[in-house]
Amino acid sequence: MKFNELDVKKNKQITRVGRGIAAGKGKTAGRGTKGQGARTGKKLRPGFEGGQTPLMQRLPKLRGFRSHHIKPEEVYTGQLEDLKGKNVDTAVLAEAGLISSPFVKVKLLVRGELTKAVTVNLPAASAQAIAAVESAGGSFNAASQVGRPKVREAKKA
Repeated sequence: MKFNELDVKKNKQITRVGRGIAAGKGKTAGRGTKGQGARTGKKLRPGFEGGQTPLMQRLPKLRGFRSHHIKPEEVYTGQLEDLKGKNVDTAVLAEAGLISSPFVKVKLLVRGELTKAVTVNLPAASAQAIAAVESAGGSFNAASQVGRPKVREAKKA
């Protein structure tokens, strides 16, 4: 028999509060004396600290706090000129070394001239960048971000 295979049922009785001093939870019934928490029908949202700014709102304002929001990597219209082929997507940009991985967020911005007609399939682009691509004879398609392939664990024999 193993510890995790034991079939143990809970045998805990509920605590009956407010049943006199001999019961152990009498008079104030564990609510303390007066105040908002002692009243019936109290409705406090999670994280409420009595009007003080809650911890979850104070934390981002502290020194050294780092946002988990991932900013998109930027690609410029002038860089598209040097790419081979007519289709540009995250895989092509990663192969050319313009972005770190084909699975990151990418945004096309205007910087440099674009004379080559290319079809751009990226998650985001500025309005001026789309206009620059279309004026060069190309087109822009808003593609969804490519997800990373899921790694499956090898089955144990």
